[in-house]
Amino acid sequence: MSIRLEDVSYTYMRGTPFEKTALQHVSLSIEEGSFVAIAGHTGSGKSTLVQHLAGLIAPTGGRVLVDDVDLSDTSRAGKAAAKEARRKVGMVFQYPEHQLFEETVEADIAFGPRNLGCSEKEIAERVHAAMELVGLDYDTYHAQPPFQMSGGQKRRAAIAGVLAMKPKYLILDEPTAGLDPAGREKMLKEIRALHKKHGFTIVLVSHSMEDIARFAERMLVLRKGTCVLDDAPSNVFRQTELLEQSGLRPPQVTRFLQMLRRKGLEVPVDAITFEEGLKAILKAVQQ
Repeated sequence: MSIRLEDVSYTYMRGTPFEKTALQHVSLSIEEGSFVAIAGHTGSGKSTLVQHLAGLIAPTGGRVLVDDVDLSDTSRAGKAAAKEARRKVGMVFQYPEHQLFEETVEADIAFGPRNLGCSEKEIAERVHAAMELVGLDYDTYHAQPPFQMSGGQKRRAAIAGVLAMKPKYLILDEPTAGLDPAGREKMLKEIRALHKKHGFTIVLVSHSMEDIARFAERMLVLRKGTCVLDDAPSNVFRQTELLEQSGLRPPQVTRFLQMLRRKGLEVPVDAITFEEGLKAILKAVQQ
């Protein structure tokens, strides 16, 4: 199963003097069980793309399908199926902690399941499970006001609110923005655990090439509303010219190895993580 975009285009304020095309004939598939990263310069269409993946906006051209269900189907049966399909996709916006509004962490996480009509027993089970998934101890945090928590804790509570809806596909828009280095690392490891340990399909929007190199299995690069690169990160980072045209650069370690090679050290330039780069340099100097 998958989320599929078939020749999707989207234009904001169509038919007005302020008309702007954000996506142009994008076709791609996010396969169930994958970890996909999306990168691109500001204005490249990243946010518009992920809103389509989540069914938050309808394309002005083309189709979006979640597990083969067309989200734009206007028939009576189609509308009901599309509503259920949208629930399979959870969207975590940038700075999700700004959306916390209940008096306690438990009440905030329970808000979504309660709106779905879940029983109180199921709501309690979902809250416990979601807090465990993001590493928040229920006994410690369930009665705590969200606004008294640290930035990282608030963000995990906000993500737990999305997970309590039991999505199959999880979209995270810059989930580490504004966190300190320790908080970033903890958040990224928890996201990886959601994928590896719990089987969530992850779509990660990030400006950090280092984070993408470490965690993603596949990378999409957007430029002016089109997908210009779609491959494993190690292959994408070799496309230096296309990356630069898209306002991006390979990870620092990759650029460092490229510099060493230009200066005559016979090192491979396909390493994308610190560990890979260190091994490549040690091997080259020992030859």
